[in-house]
Amino acid sequence: MNQSEYLEILNTALSQGGEYAEIFFEESESNLISYDNGKIEDSTFNSRKGASIRVTEGEETVFAHTNSPEYEALKKLAENLSKSAKKRNFKKQVEVKELKENPELDNNSVKRDFDDVKTEEKIEKINTAVDYTKSLDKRVSQITIRYMDSFRKVKIVNSDGEISNDVRRYPVFYVMTYITDENGQIFTGISGNGANMGYEFFDDKMIKELCDDSVRQAISQLEGEDAPAGEFTVVLSSEAGGTMVHEACGHGMEADLVLSGSVYRDKVGQKIASEKVTVKDDGTIKNKRGTLNYDDEGVKTEETVLIENGVLKGYMHSRLTAKKFDTKSTGNGRRQTYMHLPIVRMRNTFIAPGKDDPEDIIKSVDDGIFVRKMGGGQVDVISGDFQFKVTEGYIIKNGEIKNSIKGASLVGNGLEVLKTIDMVGNDLGYAVGTCGKDGQGAPVSDAQPTIRIPKIIVGGVVKGGTN
Repeated sequence: MNQSEYLEILNTALSQGGEYAEIFFEESESNLISYDNGKIEDSTFNSRKGASIRVTEGEETVFAHTNSPEYEALKKLAENLSKSAKKRNFKKQVEVKELKENPELDNNSVKRDFDDVKTEEKIEKINTAVDYTKSLDKRVSQITIRYMDSFRKVKIVNSDGEISNDVRRYPVFYVMTYITDENGQIFTGISGNGANMGYEFFDDKMIKELCDDSVRQAISQLEGEDAPAGEFTVVLSSEAGGTMVHEACGHGMEADLVLSGSVYRDKVGQKIASEKVTVKDDGTIKNKRGTLNYDDEGVKTEETVLIENGVLKGYMHSRLTAKKFDTKSTGNGRRQTYMHLPIVRMRNTFIAPGKDDPEDIIKSVDDGIFVRKMGGGQVDVISGDFQFKVTEGYIIKNGEIKNSIKGASLVGNGLEVLKTIDMVGNDLGYAVGTCGKDGQGAPVSDAQPTIRIPKIIVGGVVKGGTN
């Protein structure tokens, strides 16, 4: 479509009231290859194309979408939305007179597109992982591999007179290893990585590192002793990724959840964490999985400082929440597809590196727990209470990492943990995932340096039962 057609659709949508309107276009393709039970089990390809229109006034929104993103279909959609706006008593009259293209950005460089690669070459990456994993330990009884690549092209045309374009490419590789002991008990390790870049992501070195991690995790469970229960000093490795900051901190600083009463509400300007703690959500870090050029509302992404030297500086915002807080959007408005409304979502969320040497952090602990890998868990954003599974952990004795443990979990409160962190490493390690919220998934990454928490409850085995 041309600009005059965009203008006509926007002005039609706003013709009977509304202070803001946008058209969101999307084209996407995805490819999944699964290896299981000694063979390629599945290879699937999906594609999607569509568009949606949103009209807002105050806190009210009317929204509709179509899988026919052509002029006639969108013009009809706009007419129907204008009628809905009238029924909602939208009163403000806005006319869009001109549009301009926002500049192209390059936060996510690409050397090779997925479409330029034959399926056979992608399968060879899987075979590399399988052969290498088998060579690591003779007790490996089963291997599961997931190769995924997806492409998403979006365009946002809005009544502020802006046209924003972005292209996202999401490669993902997962290795799951199953090790069986002499009694037939199975132990599992899983390791994955992802980014926003081209096929060059699938580097053999990276794939073999995932295999190493997966096998090591499974062995740590097989050889591990039951985790102790009680209050311990815990060192979270940078390899643990940012599960803690993502779940216990990040969600509570998304402005829509702040409005719902998160533990961080009304605390801007207050000291809520150790002065060693700085937390950021950054949409501009080159090629990270949560990196965007423009968010799904056409807002240029940025580095958003959430906590600086222990002081809460602000929240993550979409256009809607920014208006409620009388501030600007931070570029955190994201949607799963054109069929969804944008909501506040994290991008790349992390605790910034500090000045402590990670080895010195471990040496500082006489009796504690070293958490190398974190798993899933539960968080209450209202209270900040959490419980996370430890998928790979070890005992620390007299400043040295000793035997592995199994069955451990960390139990605590996000605010309290932030306040007590007393050592922050000069390293930084990332983890990736697809974050779920309000029924929508969004590609994200999170990270942290090695950190020391002087006291936190470790759930494990206690005398007479399991905690």
